[in-house]
Amino acid sequence: MRLIFALCLLTAAPVWAETCPPAPDIRLDAERLIAQMQTAPDESTARGHMNALWLLWTQAPDDTAGAMLERGMGLMQRGELALAARVLDGLTAYCPAWAEGWNQRAFVDFQAGDFAGALAGLDRALALDPRHVAAMAGRGLSLLGLNRQAEGRAALEAALRLNRWMPERRLLEKLRGQDL
Repeated sequence: MRLIFALCLLTAAPVWAETCPPAPDIRLDAERLIAQMQTAPDESTARGHMNALWLLWTQAPDDTAGAMLERGMGLMQRGELALAARVLDGLTAYCPAWAEGWNQRAFVDFQAGDFAGALAGLDRALALDPRHVAAMAGRGLSLLGLNRQAEGRAALEAALRLNRWMPERRLLEKLRGQDL
């Protein structure tokens, strides 16, 4: 059944690209949350703002996109990366202008150890939403996975300028310590 669902998504995707409505405009709410994260007094407070950002990012353009995102993320959580990739490929074909579809597709590649593939998806996500903090951090981690240390650190630093409490700050501190 899962395979049939995924194949249906893949074969219908080119037609869908013409019918996906625009993603909700979340820019003002996202900027407000980023500003709050930048001044958050502690990690717990920043995490609350980041969770609110995730709710914004995952607001789908329509029910079809929402179902595809939910399905792809559920498959990822169960470790079914190949099927998740197919579902999320269908999503990015259906809604190519929705940053979160690209971000989640990149996360599948990252989990599979395909850092170059993840980087390509993250670059697409960031072209659509340049202040997508999670995509910025994922880009940094993918660059590090490709042994592009200076670029990876710069990408993580950019993400941490928006949310200094991200867990990736510990990795960046370690990397800086290796420079000594």
